[in-house]
Amino acid sequence: MKKVVNYKAQKEDWEKAKDQAFKKISPKYKVDGFRKGKAPRNIFERNFPGQIVMEAADILIDQEYKRILTEGKILPILEPKIDVVKVNDDELEVNFSFILEPSVTLGEYKNLGVKKETVKVSKEEVQQKIDELLKSYTELVIKEEGAAENGDVAVIDFEGFKDGVAFEGGKGENYSLEIGSHSFIPGFEEGIIGMKKGEEKDLTLTFPEEYQEKSLAGKEVIFKVKVNEIKTKEVPELDKDFFEDLGMEDVKTKEDLEKKMKEEIKAQKEEAAEKKYVDALLEKAVSNMAIELDEEIIEAEAEAMYNDFMSHMSAQGITEELYLKYAGTTKEDIVNHMKKEAEVILKNSYLLNAIIKEEQIEADEKEALDQIKDLAQKYNMTEEDVKSSLGGDDAVKYDIKVRKAIDLMK
Repeated sequence: MKKVVNYKAQKEDWEKAKDQAFKKISPKYKVDGFRKGKAPRNIFERNFPGQIVMEAADILIDQEYKRILTEGKILPILEPKIDVVKVNDDELEVNFSFILEPSVTLGEYKNLGVKKETVKVSKEEVQQKIDELLKSYTELVIKEEGAAENGDVAVIDFEGFKDGVAFEGGKGENYSLEIGSHSFIPGFEEGIIGMKKGEEKDLTLTFPEEYQEKSLAGKEVIFKVKVNEIKTKEVPELDKDFFEDLGMEDVKTKEDLEKKMKEEIKAQKEEAAEKKYVDALLEKAVSNMAIELDEEIIEAEAEAMYNDFMSHMSAQGITEELYLKYAGTTKEDIVNHMKKEAEVILKNSYLLNAIIKEEQIEADEKEALDQIKDLAQKYNMTEEDVKSSLGGDDAVKYDIKVRKAIDLMK
């Protein structure tokens, strides 16, 4: 929702502002023949035409903006767009274009007919979880005898030759290669299967036609390979020693582990199902709601999302310039891509705020304190740190009101 406020400076105010402007900026400029800040106004204006007028305009625009906000009749949610209609030595006229809170008309938001999916955990999922756990405890042990097999790690020296000449990037020493990882060109890893420690071999291979290095794409080469060592994966058994290493108090047997894994999978699925359920409720209620959402609000939200993302990248030591370079994109492209998500976030927010207002939902001090205590215990933090990270008491209370609104929708 937009509102334009026109402002025309009174002649007396305009003259006063120009006097203020001259006193403010004249000490910053040096006029030939005068000490800094000591040149008469008429001479200053001849040397720096327009400077006093522009500074005076800034002074009155700032004063008028503050007056509009103090009056309280207009509550903008973004900085206004300021269009200067006229500005010269005799007059100043400006239009303030304000973006206001959008108009929201609630539709049906209670009996939405949305169902939460029932969560089930299969035996196969439990076994997959256990297999992943065992994989994380798998150790590589040296294979003293026998040949390299699929799944083994071969420590190799290699060098590639095209037309009898070694090519750049085709050499490695004591390189650990997991056979079956498909990290080398087709045929390389397969060629190592069956080789033993100390064995040397020439592999005649052809680079794929679509290989990124054009000088090698589709070309036949020879790799000279020597196996220095072979390591095999040793997967632990589900026995007493493993359960002790696992360090889970309530897991002593295979059955205990299966129960634990099932509970973890179910909790993850429940969380995902709950999010999907709430998202569906919000989507349905938003579709029933009428809202006038200006493009400027969406753009501002997308811009804020971009800044948050780049702050996260910066915390990992990745600059904005570096990210954009390696992602092969621009800030404008990313912000435009974020607009759709920004619009969903905004509409959900305005929906929930409207429900809170309509239903007169409140949150008291005790509820806020209880939530802070729960979070402090859950994340092993002090209550003050929790409160600070959430943005203070008002933010905690707002979060409670939002959850109450969602519970009401359910």
